[in-house]
Amino acid sequence: MCRLLYVRSSEEFEISEYLGKFAEISKNSKEYQGHGWGFSFLKNGKWENYKNIKPIWEDNLSEFGKSKIVIAHARSAFQDKDIFVENNMPFYDDKTVFVFNGELRGVKINAEGRIGAEKIYNFIKRFDKGDFSEALKKGIEIIDKRTEYIRAINIIVAEKEKAHVCCFYNEDPGYFNLKFKQTDKTLVICSDSFTNETDWKLIGNKTTGVF
Repeated sequence: MCRLLYVRSSEEFEISEYLGKFAEISKNSKEYQGHGWGFSFLKNGKWENYKNIKPIWEDNLSEFGKSKIVIAHARSAFQDKDIFVENNMPFYDDKTVFVFNGELRGVKINAEGRIGAEKIYNFIKRFDKGDFSEALKKGIEIIDKRTEYIRAINIIVAEKEKAHVCCFYNEDPGYFNLKFKQTDKTLVICSDSFTNETDWKLIGNKTTGVF
């Protein structure tokens, strides 16, 4: 039950500006989000990745410079287990960067991964035939059928030009929903709206889409 952030802009922005707001959300969450964090950002057209086992609000967020895309994850480990930096998201390959928030019970899928989120990522990638939005939609449909109960399964998958999003929850919408805010230059998707900001909109429950 983690916190997610995605930012994309037509102009470079200070990464620390958005990570600072995300750290505030994570620190003030009703669920503890201090089991490490990580993020990926575009630099000179290539993904750079960073992970740390300390809480995001205790880390130095001023050292990363500028970017046009950031995707970040603050971790709340299931049952406070497997707290290792290797288990921090994002997970990624040459094409996509993946972050996840949720809880599934009785999942019956066969996929490689150190933790459940990485297994979900690898399972969904099997269906990628060139359009990741279709892979995400198909993967979620199958996971839903093969799971006894889904509290929530929220996913953001970033590519260099777009983001694929799944918002799916069966309880606690105030905690598990995803919100977005879009201006002429900037799109932000987050687990919660930034403090003292307006014009945030809810992403529909049990939907997948492309931003």
